[in-house]
Amino acid sequence: MATAQQDTHHTGAPPPTLTGSLGTGSIVFMVVAAAAPLTVVSGGVPLGIALGNGAAFPATFVICCAVLLLFSVGYAAMSRHVPQAGAFFSYVQQGLGPAAGRGAAYLALATYTAVQLAVYGYAGTVADGLVQHYGGPHLPWWLWSAVALAAVGLLGYRHIELSSKVLGVLLLCEVAIVLALDVVIVAHGHLSTALVRPAEITSGSPGLGIVFAVAGYLGFEATAVFRSEARDPERTVPRATYVSLLLIGGFYTLSSWALVSAWGDRRVVAAAGADPGGMVLATIDRELGTAAADTAQVLLLTSLFAALLSFHNVLARYGFSLGTSGALPRTLGAGHPRHGSPHTASLTQTASAGALLALCAALGMDPVTQVFAWMSGTATLGVLFLMGLTCLSVIVFFRRTRCPRHGVAVDTRLWHTTAAPGMGLVGLAACLALSVANFPTLIGGSTALAATLGAVLVGCFALGVVPALARRRTPGVPRLTD
Repeated sequence: MATAQQDTHHTGAPPPTLTGSLGTGSIVFMVVAAAAPLTVVSGGVPLGIALGNGAAFPATFVICCAVLLLFSVGYAAMSRHVPQAGAFFSYVQQGLGPAAGRGAAYLALATYTAVQLAVYGYAGTVADGLVQHYGGPHLPWWLWSAVALAAVGLLGYRHIELSSKVLGVLLLCEVAIVLALDVVIVAHGHLSTALVRPAEITSGSPGLGIVFAVAGYLGFEATAVFRSEARDPERTVPRATYVSLLLIGGFYTLSSWALVSAWGDRRVVAAAGADPGGMVLATIDRELGTAAADTAQVLLLTSLFAALLSFHNVLARYGFSLGTSGALPRTLGAGHPRHGSPHTASLTQTASAGALLALCAALGMDPVTQVFAWMSGTATLGVLFLMGLTCLSVIVFFRRTRCPRHGVAVDTRLWHTTAAPGMGLVGLAACLALSVANFPTLIGGSTALAATLGAVLVGCFALGVVPALARRRTPGVPRLTD
């Protein structure tokens, strides 16, 4: 039975830790589930086709995967020198210092909170539609979101391996039905070649295509958050990062290409624009039958639930790490004595998500066009900035560090420590610039709203950086990890 050490920060005993024996497969399941593959294929892909670069949109997934692979090279190389869980902020702190690390931590909390809120909104409306489809009553979207919140909170409170098993089953089901659709479409022939034609790739609005493609990868970078609960983390975390990214990228590229092929290069843009939310279900109905379409509708809801559970786990572990360091109240750094989970941080995260849902409901916000669109767009900007900051941190860390750290020899390979992270930084900066330029379009065309949401992200980063810099003249800025 896993155990958690209690917080004895002031007694000289070891700080609280999480426990577990997650292997590569378990971590991969959780981060791929966070990417919500069926949700992206059903929602993000049709929008990318309709608003982005049309029939060549599958190529955009390949481009983004290449950029993120460059990011992952440095991310994996440095993971051996970051012994604590914490993902982005642990890396940024090691490379750029405690002040930048604290800013990255607060920004990451805001970013993952935004994407989780987006998924809660979408899940509520999907659940209501599913219930009505089978003859049930119409109920407010936020009521169904609250039901999902309760289930996520219960599983998040328990041991991490329980969550990974639930996510694994749900993930296999949703991937299986999409792969079945892909196989049937490919078997029919008449396959699209737009994704290999440069003129098609640059047609339409490739900038918007990049935005939708990047949003599909949200969550893959969270492998490092589970480091404290991983088995042999020096090997497990880098391996899980590469496997997750390649699986997500390959799945999205194949499935979006098959969807384009099913409708044809000339008709697919019109079909996606006419009904982006129902395009994939209509394709499944046509190719696999009504029973498969009904099953896919149920699996779409479970896909959203899997994403919610995974992001809850990530946020709880961010809270735990910040609690143990003192950046947030130390009570958040308590580990459950029996489940080995960050139970206090998990309960706090559930309560904060509930408060945000209540606020959205009280304001009468639409769950899709406002909650989902605004929050997912905001999260995309936050993650791109954090990834770019991490690439810069990797480069700075390896240029400054020559002696072994934590008993581990420093990587001196130019490709792993400078070249790949540098190219990844350039690619991520380009993606961020395109996302910022198209951000008003993503949230309904309001420049003022786009500026407000962007200011919230900047404010969260500054909330960590500015006070830390101000305290530099006093006894030093405490690090976020020990």
